[in-house]
Amino acid sequence: MALLSTPELRARAKSLPGVSSLLDALGSEHPQSVFLVGGAVRDLLLEREPLDLDLAVDGSLGELTQRLEGTPEIHDRFGTATVTREAVRYDIAQTRAERYAEPGALPEVRPAPILEDLQRRDFTVNAIALGLTGPQAGELIAVDGALEDLEARRLEVLHDESFVDDPTRLLRLARYAARLGFTIAPHTRELAAAAVANGALATVSGPRIGNELRLLAAESDPVTGFAVLSQLGLDGAIDKSLAFGEERQQLARAALAELPTDGSPAIVVLGVALLGREPGAATALLDRLEFTAADREAIVDVGRASRLNEALESASTGSDVARAIGNAGVATVALAAAQVPSWRHQQWLQTLRHQKLQITGDDLIEAGIKEGPELGRRLAKVQDAVWDGSAPDRESQLKVALA
Repeated sequence: MALLSTPELRARAKSLPGVSSLLDALGSEHPQSVFLVGGAVRDLLLEREPLDLDLAVDGSLGELTQRLEGTPEIHDRFGTATVTREAVRYDIAQTRAERYAEPGALPEVRPAPILEDLQRRDFTVNAIALGLTGPQAGELIAVDGALEDLEARRLEVLHDESFVDDPTRLLRLARYAARLGFTIAPHTRELAAAAVANGALATVSGPRIGNELRLLAAESDPVTGFAVLSQLGLDGAIDKSLAFGEERQQLARAALAELPTDGSPAIVVLGVALLGREPGAATALLDRLEFTAADREAIVDVGRASRLNEALESASTGSDVARAIGNAGVATVALAAAQVPSWRHQQWLQTLRHQKLQITGDDLIEAGIKEGPELGRRLAKVQDAVWDGSAPDRESQLKVALA
């Protein structure tokens, strides 16, 4: 499939609300060179909707951030800023070159022209820019081979030390392969295998790896992303207990088919990847990767799915089901349903978890029930009646409570 022509690309870029708003703010005579870069240009050329608006500026960020009239977050060390304006988030960077003092380290940066800036990027298909203002306005700029790789739907690194310099690119390789449906160029695959075998990920901090895992899990099809991760040997390289082979891929897809729309696919996939890991060890790993406490608990909870199914075996009523499930998360119940399908999981996922009491302890106190254990016992009895379908409204619930 052919890419958009440069005139078509310019027209599509200007039609994006974020770009048209930017150009309005800067004015047609803005002298500074501002470029739309990376994934946004790639996606426009592929006739896809861009997920992000990344800008590169040849020179100081100050004038651009002032004209956008947002509240910028400035990161001086890397010459970057983030500005949100009219609900559009702009990630802005000074065009720069990078040098890695040692494998896995954060880069040292210096100002550089746009083409040199593109040459520091992760994959050729992301090393593309479109001039928005300044002397190169309207110009499509790309590193050698970028447009050919994009047209071939192929992921290729820009140089042989790419994964050594920044091993997080290994995880991005899996993310882009899954999101875009691109193949991995043979030489890039060889370089990735060598980097994994040589322990490249050990040179990267836990939080940076965790951030890439979270981005991968947040993709629209996280199972495919984690499948590529496994094919590249990255699951075991991150931690020997992390595994996402074919059997787990199938299990994750089955669980996602059971997951309600308010559930988190990321929690399901990460939970499946850690199945069999002792809860304390799984928590320690997720802590090292800087997952939030809530996400850690939800991911580790997924490992309870098999025990949950054992507890559900004898459940015969709605209240039996609800009490057996207890405080298990939606992702856990979805995986349990994938392992041993039954009406019990479906009843909880679709109905029981939404059924709340319409009365409170205050209602019972007002009716003459004293505070204390008896109050809790009566409310629990009412909740069972709600789950069993015999107390659907406030009046019937009060009746059960006061009986």
